[in-house]
Amino acid sequence: MARLAPLSGFPEWSPSERVVEASILHNLRTVFELHGFAEIDTRAVEPLERLGGASEASKEVYVLSRRGSDAAQAEFGLHFDLTVPFARYVEERQGQLAFPFRRYQIQKVWRGERPQDGRFREFYQADIDVVARDVLPAHLEAEVAVVMARALATLPIGRARMRINNRTLVEGFYRGVGITDVPAALRSVDKLGKIGADGVRRELAAQGVTDTAADAAVELAKITAADASFATAVLDLWETTATVADDQAQRLLGEGIASLTALVEAVNSAVPGTAFADLSIARGLDYYTGAVYETTLEGHEDLGSICSGGRYDSLVAGGGFPGVGMSIGVSRLVSRLVSQQLVTATRSVPSAVLVAVVSEDQRAASDAIAGRLRARGIACEVAPSAAKFGKQIQYADKRGIPFVWFPAADGTGDGDVKDIRSGEQVHADADAWVPPAADLKVRIQRR
Repeated sequence: MARLAPLSGFPEWSPSERVVEASILHNLRTVFELHGFAEIDTRAVEPLERLGGASEASKEVYVLSRRGSDAAQAEFGLHFDLTVPFARYVEERQGQLAFPFRRYQIQKVWRGERPQDGRFREFYQADIDVVARDVLPAHLEAEVAVVMARALATLPIGRARMRINNRTLVEGFYRGVGITDVPAALRSVDKLGKIGADGVRRELAAQGVTDTAADAAVELAKITAADASFATAVLDLWETTATVADDQAQRLLGEGIASLTALVEAVNSAVPGTAFADLSIARGLDYYTGAVYETTLEGHEDLGSICSGGRYDSLVAGGGFPGVGMSIGVSRLVSRLVSQQLVTATRSVPSAVLVAVVSEDQRAASDAIAGRLRARGIACEVAPSAAKFGKQIQYADKRGIPFVWFPAADGTGDGDVKDIRSGEQVHADADAWVPPAADLKVRIQRR
């Protein structure tokens, strides 16, 4: 029989690896809900016309069709992010939702891209968004970033560095130096890390941007600071490069500087040392209009951005629903944690106790003890056979179960429980005994 080959880009976790993933998902849910975000769950498929936008991801949609049918006539595709289904969800339920609507969503998404380290074709994504009707208060840009910073701080992997820019600031600056097609220029600057400064200059020149303006855009992208000092650098550059007398450009620049300052200070006040103003963050997607975020992890910069997002003027086609949101690539984090063994599960199974079986005739007694333990929240299982106790202990050890319960052979009392790691064995009452807190539930721990 031919050996089955794994499907590239579709991760499958072992029980202990799944513990790591489940722990991360639990931490994210806990933080999101502590800040009043309500969970929604949307369908996995959307009509192809909704998935056929201009983004690069839309070109990687997995089309859904019945076997034997004409794939070219398919009507549905698997969603490649959680924004498209969320937009549809808000559009369909706008009359029932209370705005600003605070939602989080943790689901799998699918993209037909080339798999590589930390990038999959099927993966978990965790999003939070606040969407308003007509007007979105500016303070929500900071709140969403703070929530994400706090969520990332709970994860057992490097310190998050949230790099933040403001599209209003950039638009004002670009207009002031004579760049008229701001979205196109932003898409070029967004490639700075891939094609370098000279590559960005060449792309801007192809768009009709003057050498002086292109140099100014590149210099702006070099500005970074962990506090409000970035503002001085931006204004100094503006003084030496602005060539267009445009009151609107000056206003946009001032608004953007004030907004970015408030945002960096708010995040660092909540989670010190997390936020950095970084004027190279462009987020080439055209729908962002205010704050934009990119987050990397110290010591794991090769993973790229593990959390990104920004403010947008309209979630729904036709306008009227401004919002701000961020998204975490959960599977990318899990992959790094398990592949480099940065954390491990304390055990690979939920069971804290294996209840031994004295004989098959007495299995009911073992089942009864297990039932009493489970009623008090202690996960356990009953031995699969009434083998010699030594073999039952070996079975528990192989499963990673720390305690073995030996029912009384004569049926009097509940018997003994043994910590098979230390060898300590004591008489116990199934209605009172509890394992140490560290053994009650499966946990993850740093290596």
